[in-house]
Amino acid sequence: MWKWHAVLSALFAVLTVILARVGVKGTDGNVVTAIRIGVVLLLAWGIVLFSGQIKEVKELSRTNLLFLFLSGLATGFSWIFYFKALETGNISKVAPIDKLSVVFVLILSFIFLHETLDMKTILGGLLIVAGAIVLVL
Repeated sequence: MWKWHAVLSALFAVLTVILARVGVKGTDGNVVTAIRIGVVLLLAWGIVLFSGQIKEVKELSRTNLLFLFLSGLATGFSWIFYFKALETGNISKVAPIDKLSVVFVLILSFIFLHETLDMKTILGGLLIVAGAIVLVL
């Protein structure tokens, strides 16, 4: 099931980029980010409320909350810089650079989470880097 969720994530990410490119035109990226975050906030809390999962919020540990807070900050900065890039850059160049996050995830998950990197994963990461370079140049 996780593979279908990942594919849906990628499809919605495509919509996010295309719709955001139109939405950011003539507007400051910070304003666009704030509006998007508000929509995501309403959607996420709506899902939690309507699915009855609100009680699980009380079960979160301080560690959970700390790392979720830090993750939220990272997400916010990611979106802010992404929209700043979209304000002036071509989407066909911004998106490939943004997708280098996959390579950064591979590296950091190896260093900090001790996940294994086999040759197939390393080769895939190198191909992502090569593809980003080709698309940007």
